[in-house]
Amino acid sequence: MANYTTNTSMYKLNHTMLRVKDPQASIKYYSENFGMKVINRLDVEEAKFSLYFLAFDSAKAESAGKHWTDRESVLELTHNYGTENDPNYKARFGHICFSVDHLEATCAALETAGVKFQKKLTEGKMRDIAFALDPDGYWVELIGRPSANPEAKETDKETYRFNHTMIRVKDPEKSLLFYQSTLGMSLLRTVENKESKFNLYFLGYRRRGEDGSEVTKEKLADREGLLELTWNYGTESDPNFKYHNGNTDPQGFGHLCISVDSLEDACARFEDLQVNWKKRLTDGRMKTVAFILDPDDYWIEILQNEGLKKSGAGW
Repeated sequence: MANYTTNTSMYKLNHTMLRVKDPQASIKYYSENFGMKVINRLDVEEAKFSLYFLAFDSAKAESAGKHWTDRESVLELTHNYGTENDPNYKARFGHICFSVDHLEATCAALETAGVKFQKKLTEGKMRDIAFALDPDGYWVELIGRPSANPEAKETDKETYRFNHTMIRVKDPEKSLLFYQSTLGMSLLRTVENKESKFNLYFLGYRRRGEDGSEVTKEKLADREGLLELTWNYGTESDPNFKYHNGNTDPQGFGHLCISVDSLEDACARFEDLQVNWKKRLTDGRMKTVAFILDPDDYWIEILQNEGLKKSGAGW
């Protein structure tokens, strides 16, 4: 019988890690254009890298003032020393998504500021989303969150949400089983695009008071801490097909992170579930984090939520 206690309903999709070429340029981009703040910084000089944790932290933010591990949708920017001087540095990833109060005004302000776009609001068939580009070429999807400021003529950055992170998956059945059964997430909404031959699956940890029904598009836009899985039809049937996980060259996206109520107990549960480990809690010099692999070999960091349990210095 298992001798651990951990409750997946207490877990949070804490952060998404992206590697960046020049941290100062990236921090400036996310702070000036979107209002994010650096809420934590870790310099690991012996390993020659620094970590910058950004979040929406105004009085109107969902997790204002909380410990950085006790939030959803933190953005971790990892800088490996020297990349700022490497002309061949490139990044690869799906996208992150911000929901904003006034989509048209936001896009107009970004254009005025000289931000580059992968897709402007007026381009293509879908006129309710845009994709901005950050300094490394990562896509930042922008969607509307009209409930935040319905009568506004201008945009208010303090109302923005880091809504979701998108990754592509080969086999949706395997991925959905992993994120629901292993990590305890719920499938909140499914969007089928049969004409274009792809589906979108939005997962997250249920909020208090939510039942098991599908969450509306409008309510999802108000959320943080969501994961979007994109499945392109047919990939599951190709034995040679494999997505780039961001941790082999060219490096870009690094990992997702789940913060848990009890780090040791959560890892004991994962051990019982026979997950594929990238790093067990007892491996290596860092004894405060673990990494498991999802069905596509994306890295999932497991981290103690210090807001639920003070476990020493930690990260």
